[in-house]
Amino acid sequence: MADRYVIFNADDFGASEGINRGIIHCHTQGVLTSTSLMVTGHAAEEAASLSHVHPELSVGLHWDVWGEDERSFDLGDLGAVRDELERQLDQFSQLMGYPPTHVDSHRHAHRDPRVMSIFAETLEPLGVPIRGDGKVSFVGGFYGQWEFKKTELQYVGVSFLTHLLSEETVDGWTEISCHPGFRSREFSSVYDLEREEEIRTLTDSRVLAAVNDLGIQLRSYRDYARTGGEHDGVTAPS
Repeated sequence: MADRYVIFNADDFGASEGINRGIIHCHTQGVLTSTSLMVTGHAAEEAASLSHVHPELSVGLHWDVWGEDERSFDLGDLGAVRDELERQLDQFSQLMGYPPTHVDSHRHAHRDPRVMSIFAETLEPLGVPIRGDGKVSFVGGFYGQWEFKKTELQYVGVSFLTHLLSEETVDGWTEISCHPGFRSREFSSVYDLEREEEIRTLTDSRVLAAVNDLGIQLRSYRDYARTGGEHDGVTAPS
């Protein structure tokens, strides 16, 4: 049986101080290995500072054009898409001091068929995975609100995450996306209670036990870059 490498990646890094704290907590006390920085977030500078304190946390770009308030942005304006992608990549580099290890987007905006080719062309020189480009298998089922404003915590519980690890990870590389975070006054979202439940699950010892029992190896997007996506020569996370 081939090796299975799983990346737990948290979206929305930088959206709020509470989300930043939740992500770092899941990284230091749980299975989280990577995150995606929302440079448009109110706490993006704090997120960048925290990442430098925790250098083993791989950080990519979480491209955002809508935010939680669903501001207007026309994905059909391809010139605006390209300009905004380049602007956010530049802002990411200014905050972090290096380019992203991977790229995805808020509410999967980049997976719009009109947009994905622009992402592929713009990011080709960086050689980093884009969520949905086939380089890393994507599992998005760990989410507690599949119907708008209808909370279903069983889908961010230990049993369901164990099921995803067993049944939906593949030989090679898999990303499991997540959205952990603590509540904070400066940030309002319909997805709040679910974020705190995700923290409890991602730091639950039973999840790490399941990872070990299944022979899965936890890795980050930085590890992926070090190996070019190959199965050999991956260094174990500290």
